[in-house]
Amino acid sequence: MHVVVMGCGRVGSAIALRLEEVGHSVAVIDQNAEAFRRLGPEFNGRQVTGLGFDRQVLLDAGIDSAGAFAAVSSGDNSNIISARVARETFGVEHVVARIYDSKRAEVYERMGIPSVATVPWTVNRLMRELLSEKVSEIWREPTGQLLLMRVTVTDPWVGRPLTELEGATGARAAWLVRFGDALLPKPSTVLQTGDHLVMAASDEVAATVHQVMVSGGQH
Repeated sequence: MHVVVMGCGRVGSAIALRLEEVGHSVAVIDQNAEAFRRLGPEFNGRQVTGLGFDRQVLLDAGIDSAGAFAAVSSGDNSNIISARVARETFGVEHVVARIYDSKRAEVYERMGIPSVATVPWTVNRLMRELLSEKVSEIWREPTGQLLLMRVTVTDPWVGRPLTELEGATGARAAWLVRFGDALLPKPSTVLQTGDHLVMAASDEVAATVHQVMVSGGQH
């Protein structure tokens, strides 16, 4: 997959190098050509100098063939404008923006653009969003025995009761995010396309959650 990264700071350069390392083609955009030094001599992707929301700059970076776009510059406005152009003008499927203002982040999540705050696991979460990983660990308590997992509902589970998923995985749904709104699950909750769950699980069933989401519970 081709991925365009807007912003070549510490996060942007790290995500670009990680993406290239796992086999994706990458283009990085930054207003300051000096910023590309962070990529090092081994980086093989495109380096495009300019504004990340400029149409020609995006085209030079290969946005028309991109499967994912990450806006991770130091400015909230630039990030969200670029993310919206990538999504709305060029139809990029996986778009994520780094947002410093938590109130703004809530608005953009409702618009269907995942946002990432400035936390230590920013790069890991960006990788999950861009590569559409369906199950990922987001928190683990100090003993390591219990964890929270972010689960994107897969096609085999659409239209099925949440209680069925809990029974198949051995994990419990803590909350559900649907169309940008966080909801507490009910016994009658039926899973829909685009639902994201935060599930509490023990370490021993974590692998089962991955397997069940991929298989749809079929053995």
